[in-house]
Amino acid sequence: MRLKTVKNNVDIARNLWEDLSPIAVRCLEDLSKRYRLSVMSGDLLYLEGKWYVTHSGLVGIARRKRCLGIQVWPAVGFCDPAASRWAFKATVYKSKTCKGFVGYGDADPSNVSPLVRGAEMRVAETRAVNRALRKAYGIGICSVEEIGSFAKPASPSLESKNLPPQPANGNYGGPKVRDRLCQLIRQHQLDANLVKAYATDFCGTKTLREASREQVENFVAHLADWAEKDRNALLCKLNSYARPTEAAA
Repeated sequence: MRLKTVKNNVDIARNLWEDLSPIAVRCLEDLSKRYRLSVMSGDLLYLEGKWYVTHSGLVGIARRKRCLGIQVWPAVGFCDPAASRWAFKATVYKSKTCKGFVGYGDADPSNVSPLVRGAEMRVAETRAVNRALRKAYGIGICSVEEIGSFAKPASPSLESKNLPPQPANGNYGGPKVRDRLCQLIRQHQLDANLVKAYATDFCGTKTLREASREQVENFVAHLADWAEKDRNALLCKLNSYARPTEAAA
């Protein structure tokens, strides 16, 4: 993006948001140059001192990078239409030789803005696509559609607390992922064996060791989000993995 265009981007942003700090301006300049994002086109939003990339902004980046395609399908085991709870898996292919970058998205009435209640399925699909695009093109900042409530824009959903994207060939042995998972178990007083069983089911593998690092990171982010928003519901989910003898005890 040309310097003049970057300056216009900053000028438009200052007209829209008068409270831009010098740091926010520098960040906008960097985003404008690196990803060719446009405030006028709705690629970026500034909320409570932070920049958020919109869905259209991420799709625009993919188009400019000549993205080969995006596949999206529901994670059937985690969908409950009666409760308006939806989960999707999206895979972004950057080229013909690309193995794909995976992102998961979930949505239910507890983690979407009141403005989009009733459209949880579409929100979950959009979140999955956004997260896959962020991984594929190294976008570290959260997309605005992932914000649980526009009244609290600093609390994005599911993967917002995720670790930075790691190589897809990594495995469960990564110390940061393991430490984060152990921390969540201690913090929310969860049963480690039930969490492990849930994680294995979530990743779709026979054992947790067979899961890729990316799959485990997605699970850790999902677990953290659910534990904070509705611990009781999470406990019910975990208890469904208890063996009969454990349940009786």
